[in-house]
Formats: sequence, C-alpha cells, structure tokens
Amino acid sequence: MEKNKILAIVGSLRKGSLNRQLALIVKEIIGDRADFELLEYDDVPLMNEDIEFPAPEPVKRVREKVKSADAIWFFTPEHNHFFPSALKNVIDWLSRPTGEEEPPILAKKPACFSGVSLGMAGTSLAQDHLVTLLSFLDMDIMNFPRVTIPNAMQLMDDQGKLTLNETSYSFVKDQVEAFLEFVKNRVNK
Repeated sequence: MEKNKILAIVGSLRKGSLNRQLALIVKEIIGDRADFELLEYDDVPLMNEDIEFPAPEPVKRVREKVKSADAIWFFTPEHNHFFPSALKNVIDWLSRPTGEEEPPILAKKPACFSGVSLGMAGTSLAQDHLVTLLSFLDMDIMNFPRVTIPNAMQLMDDQGKLTLNETSYSFVKDQVEAFLEFVKNRVNK
C-alpha cells in the first residue's frame, strides 16, 4: 500500500521556531508510516489580486505541494491571540481559485492542529481561529485530539531546542496515532 502524504504547514517562518521543532518531533514519531514533509513558504508574496493571475512561481509551488498531499498538519504559534499573519497569507493564496475547472485546493483535505507557545494558554485560541477559517474553506478537520503545549521555556534545553517532557510527548504521540488513522479512513476508502 502506498504511504499517505502529510504536509506540515508551520505558522512561524523562523527556522528555529518551536513549532517547526514540534513538527520535526512529529515527523520522527511518524517514522516511515507516512511521507511527512514541511512546507517551505517564506518566499510567498503577500496576497494581492494585482499579481494573482498568473500566480507567482512560489505560489504555484506551494499549491502543487498542497494538491499532492493527502492531508495537512498545521503547527501554529499564537500571536496576539491569533495565528500568525504569514500563515493567514499562505492560506489566503491556497483559498483562491486556480482555474474554472479545478476544485478548491483545500476542500475536503484532512487537517489537524498542534502548537507550542511560551505562554500559559498554549495555542488554543490560534487553533480555534484556524478551525473557523478552515471549516469555511471546507477542510475535513480532526478536532480531537488537538495538542497545545504551554510554557515552552520549561521544555527547552540551553541551546533553545524543544525537548518534550513525558506528558507532552504522550499527547503528541496520541495525536499522531489519531491523525494517521483519521487520514487513512478518509483517503484510503
């Protein structure tokens, strides 16, 4: 059986971001059970209808990655009780029609959410806002379990590397197992 392809979209563009590190931990847990790739999108311009057609090359590349994925896993920090503007921008580009005959890129695609933050609330508000937006875009959302890891300063080593404690790791592992099953049940019908 062919492996499902899961595309990770990290809300922070910073290469050493905690949410990128969390995505890499998820990739490690998944191992060879699925193809798991992080989407690089820091070159995607701000959404602007003046440059929408033809789409800029970075937008075309991102769209192709999303089209070829079986599922999307969002890893988001929380910026002022919301998800980051860079993430909103890439979702705006993905929400736009690519042609009259093509269905929306995100519609019906399985999705889930995780996040790690320095604050006490984790990323639950950012994730709730993502659920609202992505429900509107007709994604197939796995609402439970979601992972929100608060107080990340307590989980970082002296090099700034995220090291999950046993409790956080078990929540992430449970979410991995649930999402792999969720995707399998939707994609491999």
